[in-house]
Parts: sequence; structure tokens; C-alpha cells
Amino acid sequence: MATNFVQDGRMLDYTNSTSADITSGQVVPVGAVLGVAMDDISVGEPGVIAIDGVFNVPKVSAAEINQGETLTWVVFSKSFDNNTATAATSDITGAIAFAAEDAGSSVTSLTVKFTGVPGTVKS
Repeated sequence: MATNFVQDGRMLDYTNSTSADITSGQVVPVGAVLGVAMDDISVGEPGVIAIDGVFNVPKVSAAEINQGETLTWVVFSKSFDNNTATAATSDITGAIAFAAEDAGSSVTSLTVKFTGVPGTVKS
């Protein structure tokens, strides 16, 4: 193994610098990248987030989403919307994640493939 290897990159160390505890399974924006907390992370404490993988996460209830569609992370509602949603300030768009299944307007969660690719944070 290379002497400069640190980690495989699907999981990243993360310190919770927010003002609220993070719960296991919660989507965590880190700059323009999205991850999922692998365990609870208290304020000021270190933890691990997955930036690559498939997770069941919150979805904007009115959104119609098709399998394979790229998604918009809505910061205000802490949920995913479809790729035609108008991004508000701080929302994240781009190849950050895509729908691993179809999800109609009657459901509030969605299976998502996180890519680890930085998106664009709406300013």
C-alpha cells in the first residue's frame, strides 16, 4: 500500500461546527459536497460522514422525481427536490446526488445515490 494513503474517500472525518447536534442518517452539507452522518455527532465533536453510497433520505413531498435524475438539496427543508426546482440561497445543485428510484408526490423520502462530487451552492 502507498505510504501516503490516508483513507479510501467514501467516508470522511467531519467535525460538527454547527450549532445543533447531527443525528445518524442526517444529510450533512460540507461546502458544496453532501454527506450522510454515520453516527450521531454532537456539536463540536468529530464524527464520520459518507459522501458516497445509497441512502434513504427526506424528499420534498410535492416533488415528482424520476430514477437517475440529478437532485437539488433544499437547505431550508433539509430535503431533496427534483432538478427543475428553483434553487434558493444556500441550496446545492449539480451532480451531488441522483435518484436511485422513482418517487411520486405522495412520498416524503427517496433512495438517493450520493456521488461525492461537489455541486454548486446558490449564492
